[in-house]
Amino acid sequence: MQQRPTRVRHLVLWLTVAAYMITYMDRVVISSAAPKIREEFGFSLETMGLILGAFRWGYAFFQIPGGWLGDRFGPRRALTLIVIWWSAFTSLTAVMTGSVTMAMCRFLFGVGEAGAFPIATRSLSRWMLPSERGWAQGVTHAGSRLGAAFTPPIVAWMILAYGWRMPFLVFGCMGIGWALLWFYWYRDTPEEHRQVNAAERELIQSSLGGPRPARAGNVPWKLILGSRMTWTLGLMYLCYGWTLAIYLDWLPTYLKEFRGYDLKKMGLYASLPLLAGVVGDLLGGWITDWWAERSGNLKLARQGVGAAGFAIAALGIVPATMTGNAEMCVVYTCLAVFGLELTVGVSWAIPLDIGGDFAGSVSAVMNTFGNIGGAISTVALGFLVKSFGWNVPFYTAAVFCVAGAILYLGIDASRHVIRTEAGAISK
Repeated sequence: MQQRPTRVRHLVLWLTVAAYMITYMDRVVISSAAPKIREEFGFSLETMGLILGAFRWGYAFFQIPGGWLGDRFGPRRALTLIVIWWSAFTSLTAVMTGSVTMAMCRFLFGVGEAGAFPIATRSLSRWMLPSERGWAQGVTHAGSRLGAAFTPPIVAWMILAYGWRMPFLVFGCMGIGWALLWFYWYRDTPEEHRQVNAAERELIQSSLGGPRPARAGNVPWKLILGSRMTWTLGLMYLCYGWTLAIYLDWLPTYLKEFRGYDLKKMGLYASLPLLAGVVGDLLGGWITDWWAERSGNLKLARQGVGAAGFAIAALGIVPATMTGNAEMCVVYTCLAVFGLELTVGVSWAIPLDIGGDFAGSVSAVMNTFGNIGGAISTVALGFLVKSFGWNVPFYTAAVFCVAGAILYLGIDASRHVIRTEAGAISK
């Protein structure tokens, strides 16, 4: 009787989903607590923007070192180290006493989180079948948005009961607990994991073209950075990062100060668009894999879903901004974030498609662009609102979404930047 494959790779996926949830829970805590922090310290909107932006600059600058860390030393050790690092700075945010120290703490928090998605992508590259990549990336990013969606009401409750510092302490401890579990259970390759049976090892190896070493070796940065595909992918993700940062960093403040919601309603309504984003993450990843499998056209399957998602986002942002009804603003914002998140599973599947064993480094470059966009967007919003009001930042985001849709049409996921198994390279 033929042995049935175990499903350890799916347990690896769900443990990675938990990590994604924690990353977004930790970064959304401060946006939910921002109104109370500003109230206690007297920070202006521009100062709060600089504090929020400090995380994104640290996050952007250390994407490539973070991706290199995972490719060079393996996801087991690398992810354990960075999760403990950023969790410590999550908790330390609670004891900061001024704008400068808080900005420094958030910058170092960003340095730690920078490697999370590239290393997590690398952690799946040796485990997930090619036919599962879009779905896997959709599920992991759905987990991150689900964590972000749950966080505002939880933080609002904690603030009302214990003050704004308590959420930072609680969420920091949660991350450290995950890191210990990851180091104990995860292994860099299926061959190293005792719970994987021979049938699952064979299934994974045959789909990936044979077993892979635990570490990828020297990263071919010249090939990665010399590829036009890498730059197109990065610019597309800059458009995504610019838009997402507005909703992650500023939506609670926008709903409270411009749309007039109190703290309790703000926590609820700030979570609804992120819940819509969870649906977009799952649906986008599933559709692109289904389309690719049915049509055999990976290029069109990735392009079609990605471009359509950006278009839907733009169509949601404009009426959300124009309407004078606060509830309809939330409804249209749900549509905008749903469309934006349709693109995510596709975007993170592409580094696996084109990067092979160096998917962590390719995704790090992509995410660097995304977070440079997010960093500029977060800081710029405070100054734009002061000079032009709240509408201009959202109209600008709609323009970036249109640009993202156009850029997606220039990405060909079927062309490998690096083809390590055959020694052939294409650009």
